Amino acid sequence: METGNGSSGTDFILLGFSDRPQLELIISVFVFIFYIVTLIGNTTIILVSHLDIQLHTPMYFFLSNLSFLDLCYTTSIIPQMLVNLWSPKKSITYGGCVLQFFFALVLGATECLLLAVMAYDRYAAVCQPLHYTVIMHPQLCQKMVLSAWLGGLGSALILCSLTLKLPRCGHREVDNLLCEMPSLIKMACVYSKVFEIVVFALGVIFLLVPLLLILISYGVITQAVMQIKSPARWHKVLNTCGSHLTVVTLFYGTIIYMYMKPQNITSQDEGKFFTLFYTIVTPSLNPLIYTLRNKDVKSAVKRILWIEKCSANL
Repeated sequence: METGNGSSGTDFILLGFSDRPQLELIISVFVFIFYIVTLIGNTTIILVSHLDIQLHTPMYFFLSNLSFLDLCYTTSIIPQMLVNLWSPKKSITYGGCVLQFFFALVLGATECLLLAVMAYDRYAAVCQPLHYTVIMHPQLCQKMVLSAWLGGLGSALILCSLTLKLPRCGHREVDNLLCEMPSLIKMACVYSKVFEIVVFALGVIFLLVPLLLILISYGVITQAVMQIKSPARWHKVLNTCGSHLTVVTLFYGTIIYMYMKPQNITSQDEGKFFTLFYTIVTPSLNPLIYTLRNKDVKSAVKRILWIEKCSANL
C-alpha cells in the first residue's frame, strides 16, 4: 500500500490504519457521521444560547464557549483525517502537521481549564445562590474564559516548541491518525529527561490541578445538595451538575490516560482508538449530554422554533 505517494521529503506520513484498508473505510464513515453530529449539536447550542434571552446566564455563556472549543478542535483535525482515510496518499505537510498539533494543544488545554471554571460556576450557583449574580458577574466570566484561552495558548507554545526541537533523524512516519504529541515524541531518536519533566509538570498543571479543583467543587456541592429539601430544586441541581460531571469524566478520563501514563506501555492501536474517542466521540456527545438532560435548553429550542414558525405565517 502506498502511504507516501507524491509526498515531498519534508512531508509527514500519517500511517493510521493504512495496513487495514477495510477498517479505514469503516472508521471514515464513523468519523464523518460523528463530525456532522458535532457540527450540528455544538452550533445549535451556540445559537440557542445567543438567541434565547433566558439563557443569557454564566452557565450558558461557558457552555457556548465549550461548544465553540469543540467546533474548533474537531475542525482542526477531522477534515485532514478524512482526506487521509479516503485517499491512498497519507501525507501531511510539515506546516500542516505543526498547525494541527499546535491547535490541538491550545484547544485541549483551554478545555481543561474551562471545565474547571464551569465547575466553579456550578459551585457558586448551588452553594451561594443568593450571591450568585454578584459573584459570577459578566466581567468575571469573560476574564475567566480569557484566562483559560491564554493558559491554553501558553502551554501549547511551550510544548509545541519543545516537541518540534526533538531530533527525528529523518523519521517522517507518524504512527497515528493525526499529529499529536505522543506520536511525535515516539518519532524522536533521542531521549530528553528535561522534556519529560516539562511535559509531566504541565500535565499536572493543566490536567491534575483542574481535575482536583473540579472534585473539590463537587465535594462541596454534594454536601449542599444533601441539605436541599425541595425535590424540584434537588432534581434540577442533579441534572445540570450531572451533565457537567459526565463531560468531565469522558474528557479527563481519556486525556489523562493518554498523556499522563508512560508512552512506552501504550500499544499503537490502543492509542489510535483512544485518539478517535477524545477527538471525535467526546465533542459530539457534549451537546447531546447537555440538551438531553437540560429542560432549559430544550424549552429554548422549542421557543425559538415556535417564534420562527409564527414569523413565517405572518
